[in-house]
Amino acid sequence: MAPLGDGVAPAAAAAPGLVVSFGEMLIDFVPDVAGVSLAESGGFVKAPGGAPANVACAISKLGGSSAFIGKFGHDEFGHMLVDILKQNGVNAEGCLFDQQARTALAFVTLKSNGERKFMFYRNPSADMLLTEAELNLDLIRRASIFHYGSISLITEPCRSAHVAAMRAAKAGGLLCSYDPNVRLPLWPSAQAARDGIMSIWKEADFIKVSDEEVAFLTQGDANDEKNVLSLWFEGLKLLIVTDGEKGCRYFTKDFKGSLPGYAVKTVDTTGAGDAFVGSLLVNVAKDDSIFYNEEKLREVLQFSNACGAICTTQKGAIPALPTTAAALELVSKGTN
Repeated sequence: MAPLGDGVAPAAAAAPGLVVSFGEMLIDFVPDVAGVSLAESGGFVKAPGGAPANVACAISKLGGSSAFIGKFGHDEFGHMLVDILKQNGVNAEGCLFDQQARTALAFVTLKSNGERKFMFYRNPSADMLLTEAELNLDLIRRASIFHYGSISLITEPCRSAHVAAMRAAKAGGLLCSYDPNVRLPLWPSAQAARDGIMSIWKEADFIKVSDEEVAFLTQGDANDEKNVLSLWFEGLKLLIVTDGEKGCRYFTKDFKGSLPGYAVKTVDTTGAGDAFVGSLLVNVAKDDSIFYNEEKLREVLQFSNACGAICTTQKGAIPALPTTAAALELVSKGTN
């Protein structure tokens, strides 16, 4: 993995495969002061967000090739978001505008340690109304990786569009990447969220979950390896559990291990997991042998941990996404 050390994006040396992200993009309104409730917040910083879109931007910022498929309101926020994708080097051929529905909004409550809670305005929002007939299947077929979350599974018609896109990706021989990104306020109930998330679990080639998501999905201790491995299935190539500032754990058919995180001054954890996933996908698109080579995988995950850590040092997800040079500098300083 020599390119990781030369100050160039890990995927930039070779023409990287296209990664298509599918799902939601919205506006996060982040309080300008941490540690207060939404009602007490005096002002908000407007930040583009939505996990699949964050991942697409992270990939592009690290020198990879990314595209986004999703639907926006035909409103100022929707056009602003698509412009942000384009400004970040993301292919927006798969972006559509809905004449009736608005672009989704989320208000984010920041705790003093940078952790957050979300309050969503989607009733319904445009991203929920993407139909199977509107999918840009040609864009998917040109890709090497198809990445998605679970929010697009919550309601029709977007759920059917998601399943159809995934089916097209698998038929085209793409690798499927899943980050469930649990957002309970959007689901009818906790059990509906578990059932919905698990309904497509075994379609993925690699999955990234947080320790909190392991606890939610298994209803057990995320530190207990038996609970983590209950999420494993035959055919999965890589399961990663992110443990916040502690780093991450990884599991493949042949090996498993962990890597420590990096000490940074955390301001806002929004997008940290997406920065992690984006940097992983950049490297998988370049060389999918990392699934079978533990030394290569550890080097890639070390870089991904650094990307995730840097993303927590400023407010908002996309503005905080790291450059390769910044991540390499953090790697060189060493872990916690």
